[in-house]
Amino acid sequence: MLNHTIKTWHRILLRRSIRAISVLEARLDPIITGWIVIMVGAGLFKILRAPIPPHGAQSMLATLFPYLLVCLAPVAGYRIASGSFPTHILPGQPLVRLAQFGRWRQLGLMSARRHPAYGPAGLLASLIIGLLLNIPVRTLELLAAMPALNAQAPVWARTMNIAMTGDVIVMNFFYAVCFVLALRSVPLFPRLLVFTWCMDIVMQFVIARAVTGAPGLPDAIRGLLLHLLQGNIDKVLISAFIWLPYLLLSERVNVTFRWRAARSAG
Repeated sequence: MLNHTIKTWHRILLRRSIRAISVLEARLDPIITGWIVIMVGAGLFKILRAPIPPHGAQSMLATLFPYLLVCLAPVAGYRIASGSFPTHILPGQPLVRLAQFGRWRQLGLMSARRHPAYGPAGLLASLIIGLLLNIPVRTLELLAAMPALNAQAPVWARTMNIAMTGDVIVMNFFYAVCFVLALRSVPLFPRLLVFTWCMDIVMQFVIARAVTGAPGLPDAIRGLLLHLLQGNIDKVLISAFIWLPYLLLSERVNVTFRWRAARSAG
């Protein structure tokens, strides 16, 4: 009875995850449009609330420009990845196999696509949605932490603003690319996600080195910054700790991205 109930719930959750991914994929264009509108509005709001308001159109555009880059980075990542891996072209496997864990039997692309574990569903759907949600979350953290600054701000403040804004621009771009590759079952997805995690950690050290070397940085700000960066590193490590075993051992991931299925015990 318990086993039957578990299987029933598994089927229900699987169908719901497939439907969630289908709805998300169908509504990506409106989501992108809404994202651009919200981000431009948020940038203008931050500028109006800036400690030192910009004077003149040139100063206004210079202050708004970083927010436009934050806005457009994930859109560019999505468009570039979508154009590089269109749905009508069948992708190939990487030449070098990195994931050697487990006992698997090889499948061809067509056999993998016919396998019941193929495609973005179940926990894989949760990972895909999480990658997409990571973009607005990181952006919201930046908007909450950093005021709009112009050339009249102290050097340390401008350095921190540039470093943290650059971090969000770069990482939002790569997380958007990972999202597309996962959504379209591109074999490069697992290793690109691991690369993105590593880059995310490296970016925190880059920020720490750039900002702590800026002249006039207050000690209190230094402490808060290092605490923030350590928290960012911890979040990446927790994500990797949770999802890396899944990326290596899940049959769905292996069928979808590596075209291999679990070898039967017999």
